[in-house]
Amino acid sequence: MQAFANFTGVVAPLDRANVDTDAIIPKQFLKSIKRSGFGPYLFDEWRYLDHGEPDMDCTHRPRNTEFVLNDARYQSAEILLTRENFGCGSSREHAPWALTDFGIRVILAPSFADIFFNNCFKNGLLPIRLDAAVIDGLFAKATGAEPLRIAVDLPAQTLTLSDGQVIAFEVEAGSKHRLIEGLDDIGLTLQEADTIRAYEEHRRAEAPWLFI
Repeated sequence: MQAFANFTGVVAPLDRANVDTDAIIPKQFLKSIKRSGFGPYLFDEWRYLDHGEPDMDCTHRPRNTEFVLNDARYQSAEILLTRENFGCGSSREHAPWALTDFGIRVILAPSFADIFFNNCFKNGLLPIRLDAAVIDGLFAKATGAEPLRIAVDLPAQTLTLSDGQVIAFEVEAGSKHRLIEGLDDIGLTLQEADTIRAYEEHRRAEAPWLFI
């Protein structure tokens, strides 16, 4: 997993609550487990006017011009601003895969569904909970003629807006560590490789019949 680096990105305002994982990446795209190639199908039923299928070339598909990610201001967005309970519905790692493959690195919302929230940290995506009043203020700034840009500093746990406003956010220490170091579950396990190897050697000497 790629380590999370500080950056300044454009904010895309998705003004919807209770966005579920089937909206993020519809069920017909779940056949692949490659972790890549899902970006073109992110929010497929909202971005396009036709029905999407796996391996479909999205280059010339008819687009919903009213959907935020089809707005020229937000097509290069790396920060998604949204409402409460984002990522609800069925558990699927394909949801954070689709978001990261599109280019989203940070999601700002008042609340997230628990499983989706945890899956984000395992896949290099930073979900940030902010008070609803703060989210309202960000929506007011993100929907103007010029896109809102925010500098994200994960080590300092701050968001700095283009007008100079600084917003502090909370993140659990273990989740912060794995993002900064670029550690998925396998990476975290490999950090204990010597301990695991020593245990296996001790166990083999103590109970050799278990390894016959």
